[in-house]
Amino acid sequence: MTANDTKVSGAGASSPAALMWDQANWPHIEAEVKRLQMRIAKAVREGRWGKVQTLQRLLTRSHSGKMLAVKRVTENSGKRTPGVDGKVWLTPAARWKGMLSLGHRGYRPMPLRRVYIPKSNGKKRPLGIPCMRCRAMQALWKLALEPVAETQADPNSYGFRPERATADAIEQCFTVLSRRTSAQWILEGDIRGCFDNFSHSWFLEHIPMDKAVLRGWLEAGYVDEGSLFETRAGTPQGGIISPVIANMALDGLEAVVHASAGGSERARRRAKLNVIRYADDFVVSGASKDVLESQVLPAIRRFMAERGLELSEEKTRITHIGQGFDFLGQNVRKYGDQLLTKPAKKSIKSLLDKVRDIIKDNASATQEAVIRQLNPVIRGWAMYHRHAAAKATFSLIDSHIWHMLWRWAVRRHPAKGARWVIRRYFRVRGSRSWAFATRGSTDGKTVSLQLFCAMTVAITRHVKVPGAAHPFDPEWTAYLARRRAAKRSVKLFGATPWC
Repeated sequence: MTANDTKVSGAGASSPAALMWDQANWPHIEAEVKRLQMRIAKAVREGRWGKVQTLQRLLTRSHSGKMLAVKRVTENSGKRTPGVDGKVWLTPAARWKGMLSLGHRGYRPMPLRRVYIPKSNGKKRPLGIPCMRCRAMQALWKLALEPVAETQADPNSYGFRPERATADAIEQCFTVLSRRTSAQWILEGDIRGCFDNFSHSWFLEHIPMDKAVLRGWLEAGYVDEGSLFETRAGTPQGGIISPVIANMALDGLEAVVHASAGGSERARRRAKLNVIRYADDFVVSGASKDVLESQVLPAIRRFMAERGLELSEEKTRITHIGQGFDFLGQNVRKYGDQLLTKPAKKSIKSLLDKVRDIIKDNASATQEAVIRQLNPVIRGWAMYHRHAAAKATFSLIDSHIWHMLWRWAVRRHPAKGARWVIRRYFRVRGSRSWAFATRGSTDGKTVSLQLFCAMTVAITRHVKVPGAAHPFDPEWTAYLARRRAAKRSVKLFGATPWC
């Protein structure tokens, strides 16, 4: 612990409070919270909403629930980001005292600190940063709300849900669109300003939690450049609870789309309606353009209007599968009778632009520094797309990046010839004689550093999680445990780490 940490948190590490936090029995705490969550999910399945409310109250007032909530908000990537009060809980003592502050009586949420992050289209996305106490309270109620949300969730909703990922959504697209008799038309849905426009009255009426606490979060307002602004709609992007309640608001979309075909299972199958949603991005398949335009689209608009939302007319479109569509960074398209998912052109361009910016910003840096900055970017992008038909794209990416680095190396030594540049920056590695590599230092040891090549990532078929599976149903506990173990056993770099 540094002196600055002590100053920020307001407590020393050797205090009794610090010892209480350090001596916590985390396996017992996590098991106790999971037991209560399983009971909440069971009560939801049985329709015993009074029991749900009682168990939620028990969890949100429990020592284990408060401890786990504080642990999660003080160990994530935003743990050093303060709210409007400027406080963070970096020391064990501060975390223990923060846990003791999580009382409901007299609790009044503070305004959020507004920050902006860049979007891919050049615009900026507003984020609301709650103070640490509000963050911990939201994490505490998230523990109590998730069992309800997961039990009632749409089967083909994949965004911001435990045990689910974008790969599951893409694989579901492949499952419902790849057959010869599959739907040929796709409705690409885009909600205009989703998180900013949710109806507060809808949340307060339908979200099963303490209404006073929820109203406080929704109406807390935000501070932007020293001025306080009130919030009359929406849920803040950046709040821990926001993805959960947003998902709960959008759950039911699948049932509405199916009902638009006439209500019967036979009618739905004849219309070939399937919904795949990831947070506020969704696609709907249909047997014809007319079905999607005249039946499905009006039903979706009514569903959104009830929640204070509307579809973007510019971005909501109906596309033939032969033309393809982009979804979650991948392009899904049928070539004749064969459906392929490939990295989308926008995703490829975004990666190359990011690599180009790194190389440009490191014009005078060492080769070791350039490799260390590029490798996580290339590796992460390739691992994300490793379930698609991406081998040719990986080769193209490696070629583009190699040429960028060649120009970087040549510009550094205008008086040297090509052979000298080759000997200085490139090495023979296996079958490759042009590998961008050098010697570097890791933990005081000299190691060989090489540029990560996307081509070394093996293409593997993703196994989609079943639609009904969630971690609060004992029927799926063993399956999800095996699934987690299988994921951990996958090597980080795919086939071989270096080319």
